[in-house]
Amino acid sequence: MPKALIPYPDKLLVERAVDTLREAALSQIVVVLGAAAERVLAAAPGLPTTVINPDWPTGLGSSLRAGLRALTGTPAGSAVVLLVDMPGVTPEAVRRVAAHAGADALVMGGYGKRRGHPVLLGRAHWPGVIASATGDSGARSYLQSHSVRVVPVDDVADDLDLDVPELNPHA
Repeated sequence: MPKALIPYPDKLLVERAVDTLREAALSQIVVVLGAAAERVLAAAPGLPTTVINPDWPTGLGSSLRAGLRALTGTPAGSAVVLLVDMPGVTPEAVRRVAAHAGADALVMGGYGKRRGHPVLLGRAHWPGVIASATGDSGARSYLQSHSVRVVPVDDVADDLDLDVPELNPHA
């Protein structure tokens, strides 16, 4: 089953992620869908601007590229990236990271010694992220090779990743 269609616990993961971004009061939200996009759209008809990523089988890097390319034609100066399978990220965590928005910004949420989501990518970095986002690594290699501000969010969020079974109490 596509992650976007998984209920957690009472909403689909895609709806939960969109609600988090809406509650954080971001000015524009773009949802990138891959596997079973038509089923996701039917199950969650209230989604905002949606981009279909036909290359989704190649990994989340292609979804990141699709989302950033969709924003390229807008006046957005930065983009907050939130993965659908990280339901512990809260609106407050998104607001904290988004507070550092700017065209040159690279910001990640901090969980103790770990860096994670949400991630903010300033527009000046989009071409480099698009060029380097491959497979399931997304922006990881780009972020590792650049200076990144880490904003502590572990007091208001958790970095539970539903891809990692030992971290998922609902598996």
